[in-house]
Amino acid sequence: MNAEIDCSNVVLTTRRLTLRPWRPEDLEDLYRYASVDGVGQMAGWKPHESREASRRILESFIAGKKTFALEREGRVVGSLGVERYREDQFPAFADKRCRELGFVLAKDCWGQGLMPEAVDEVLRWLFEEKSLDAVFCGHFDWNRQSARVQEKCGFRPFARAAFTTHLGTTETETVNLLTRDEWLRRRAEETEAGR
Repeated sequence: MNAEIDCSNVVLTTRRLTLRPWRPEDLEDLYRYASVDGVGQMAGWKPHESREASRRILESFIAGKKTFALEREGRVVGSLGVERYREDQFPAFADKRCRELGFVLAKDCWGQGLMPEAVDEVLRWLFEEKSLDAVFCGHFDWNRQSARVQEKCGFRPFARAAFTTHLGTTETETVNLLTRDEWLRRRAEETEAGR
């Protein structure tokens, strides 16, 4: 089942990022990265064509209370949403507390390890503080960057699905999964290796 999530008062920090609720004054930063060709397409949406389009998305982020703004050096460079997963596709998880992650990062920040850093911290929050049992995360088969982020964070392939995008296309998606037990085991192994 989809666990209730409200991140409207949550601030998480990593070595290089602050993950925080979106604010109205983030409009220019959102438009700056979301209007760049190649960014939205990775997640199935077209680049924002106007600040008004970005404003509508920003308002939905604020109202939805489930999407973190990724701030680096005083600028928002991406988003990380704790989305509802498709319960009808995964009935075996009906008695488990779950959600699905979705993320996007400004093109000028790609390849710097920022998204795995953000995802790792949100996973920590979801498993330790929100007591989730499992987290899903998907990527289009051609999106190797997103696949690599998920792999680095411990997700494993779980299912294949068809996904209809906001662009009007249908993409083949790999749905990955990370359970709380797998996450705890991975954390223990990393701690042991760090000694």
